[in-house]
Amino acid sequence: MTALVTGAGGAIGRGVALRLAADGHDLAVVDIDDAAAEETVAMVAPAGGRAIAVRCDLRDESDITAAFAAAERELGPARVLVNNAAVFPSGRFVDVTIAELDDTIRVNQRAYFLCAQHAARSMMSVGGGSIVNIASITWHGGWSEMSPYVATKGAIVSLTRALATELGEHEIRVNAVAPGAFPTAAERAQHPDLEAYETRILESQALKRRGTLEELAAVVSFLAGPESSFVTGQTLNVDGGWIMS
Repeated sequence: MTALVTGAGGAIGRGVALRLAADGHDLAVVDIDDAAAEETVAMVAPAGGRAIAVRCDLRDESDITAAFAAAERELGPARVLVNNAAVFPSGRFVDVTIAELDDTIRVNQRAYFLCAQHAARSMMSVGGGSIVNIASITWHGGWSEMSPYVATKGAIVSLTRALATELGEHEIRVNAVAPGAFPTAAERAQHPDLEAYETRILESQALKRRGTLEELAAVVSFLAGPESSFVTGQTLNVDGGWIMS
């Protein structure tokens, strides 16, 4: 069974890809960074999984089309899609440029839509499948200086519900995972005072420890797999109890 994961060269995408490979999926490792994608593929291989690296700039519709074509040619039609890749410019709302806004929408929203379209067509041809969109707890609100990112993640939650409603008759399930704060290189780059940031996280969470990428990937695995066969249109917060509504 073929699974396609976008942004699979990064920390969260790589964790998801490795878990899906362990679950028995053949992996299309999609990323704009060739070296990072190949590194993920190399990590899949020792476990005996099949994986290919597919370079794709999600800003480019023709790249997305080519990525799905390559995955189907090498591995077969996609039965699982994990829309994960994202950009996250930060700064005051009044200082956000149109270029920053457009780029965030292009990667975090438009590409999710287009990838889901391609995946749905493949899934219809094989009798169903599962789409998992990576959202963020930030869509609940209360985060400043991240307005383009927060807006697109809220849009993904709405898209998830719309697609679940429309695609259910084709046995295609669509769910979202909203991560809280997980240790990644992006986190380190965005928060120079990591000690203060971690203190804030632990004060906000019910569980007084940091989550692991393996714990996040396990939830994606659940939603992608047969044990969640009657679950669709849901957004599951994976945040240690930060958000409880």
